[in-house]
Amino acid sequence: MLAPSTRRLDFPGGRRRAFPVGCGSCGVLIEPDADPDRCWRDLAGRLAAPVFIPDPEAGYGLDLYTLRSAATRLGRGIRPLGPEDRAALMQPHSLRAAEGALYDLDGAERRAVSLGVICRPDERDSVLAALPAQAALAADVAILLDAPAVTARAVTVPGFAPGAVRVAARPLAGDFAAQRNALQDLARNPWMLQLDADESLDTATGALLPALAALAEAGDVVSVGLARRNRVDGILSDVYPDVQYRLNRTGVRYAGRVHERPVLPGGWKQSFIALHGGIDHALTGAHVRARSQRYEALDPGRGRIEERDALLQPYRA
Repeated sequence: MLAPSTRRLDFPGGRRRAFPVGCGSCGVLIEPDADPDRCWRDLAGRLAAPVFIPDPEAGYGLDLYTLRSAATRLGRGIRPLGPEDRAALMQPHSLRAAEGALYDLDGAERRAVSLGVICRPDERDSVLAALPAQAALAADVAILLDAPAVTARAVTVPGFAPGAVRVAARPLAGDFAAQRNALQDLARNPWMLQLDADESLDTATGALLPALAALAEAGDVVSVGLARRNRVDGILSDVYPDVQYRLNRTGVRYAGRVHERPVLPGGWKQSFIALHGGIDHALTGAHVRARSQRYEALDPGRGRIEERDALLQPYRA
């Protein structure tokens, strides 16, 4: 979200420049009269090069933390060029304008990612039927049912090795964070992507998550956010991009009985948003109308009653 800014950037060659407007989410800086399309064309061209070199005269500016997210939109990762750039990446948002080496995430270093799904018992079969589409993402899958506690047991799913997919159960008991934390503990890999039964991830998006996990580790990041596309009765909702921090180190803990979020030991600096794809969330209008009231009853004051109307509003670009 764009808002007034007092930030400045130091560009190569010694020029320091102030930007009056910035995004409070990703950190990009921009001139109020800048043409967004022209800025993106310039940025995309620079992101296609082996090394990103900023233009001090452009209508936008960013530091290395923001560049890392921007590069993922084109399926690319970044590496600091030297110690000063590394320090700037670790302490966003610094005065140092972004410079960095760029590489393709496709084929880059990877980290093993487990897939976790929380669901109700009546959703179990549909979740299992959808798993073969995620075989390129994870060779380890844990499904946690909201039901009386049952130790994880292996099930056979086409496309997965024997024992790769396990189903366990635990009562949700009105605490979504506790359920997600229990699911984290079922992972066999150091990273886990969590989805709900009514969420999906396309194959291209999922295929890059192991490389994103490696990119995150290189920057001391433990949580990666993905945009979520809420579709209510098939129509994209105005609650977009609705970033969900679902790709996490398995040691990360969630907090909040409803609308739960990861708790990061180093704060927001240990997270970033990936822009290469998103989570698709299929909802019905009836579910949306009932959900906020149910969440409010579970955790008074945190049910986001106002979000109901926004979810029912078609997306406005």
